[in-house]
Amino acid sequence: MAIKLGKNAYGKNAINLSKIIRHDDCHEFRQISVNVSLEGDFETAHTFGDNSRILPTDTQKNTVYALAKEYFTGSIEEFGIHLSKHFFSKNPQVSEVKIEIAEFCWKRMNFEGNPHTHSFVNGGNEKHTTIVQQNADGIYITSGIKDLLILKTTDSSFTNYIKDEYTTLKEADDRIFATECEASWEYSSDNLNFTEQYDQIRNLLLKTFADHKSLCVQQTLFEMGEKVLENYETVKEISLKMPNKHHILFNLEQFGIPNRNEIFIATDEPYGYITGTVIRD
Repeated sequence: MAIKLGKNAYGKNAINLSKIIRHDDCHEFRQISVNVSLEGDFETAHTFGDNSRILPTDTQKNTVYALAKEYFTGSIEEFGIHLSKHFFSKNPQVSEVKIEIAEFCWKRMNFEGNPHTHSFVNGGNEKHTTIVQQNADGIYITSGIKDLLILKTTDSSFTNYIKDEYTTLKEADDRIFATECEASWEYSSDNLNFTEQYDQIRNLLLKTFADHKSLCVQQTLFEMGEKVLENYETVKEISLKMPNKHHILFNLEQFGIPNRNEIFIATDEPYGYITGTVIRD
């Protein structure tokens, strides 16, 4: 029986980088985490321990920091494209480069309507993400949002579902809808104003969530994806993950107190997990 090496890759993960961009009148602060992954002709490294075609992962890390000085001035997509082109062009043994970047959301402090010049507040766990992949066929970019915690207090119901001998869940005509949303979409071009696209798509996802009268999470997920595809020809497809963040009505009636959808138990586990990809037909 012949044994051979299958699909493989290597790289450097969790390259955590912060940058101050100093303007004459204010500073910008950016914080990202970068993963680099290389695929290619590395078989002899696995089979013989031959490192002659291996670019050390420490060098990959150093490259990210060095290139950030000049090239991390705009969107994370643009920086990812520059990194992928660098590694792909300088390493002929590499057949595919994958750059993953997550940006943490720092926002400028604002006092009496005036943005502070050099002080920032963290926007929570939300992250702007991108994956840039480059091979002989071209560059492919998928961007998105991760850990976006959103909630609305009405316009959500869940009724008319299957009920069997193990069903205890009561139908709800008016419930809290909360989810930690993750969305990712594939762009049709690598030459876009990615910052503008991201801000607009994020805003549309939030507005659709807020305005949609939801009969179930699946329906809202599809509506959010559909709106993005209808409004942005630059997006080929969009995937969403929308796990439930349950808020369960607490029984105050046991104390003789009415509970008109006011007091809830917030619970993280177990939780419903709903995913879907919306595509063009």
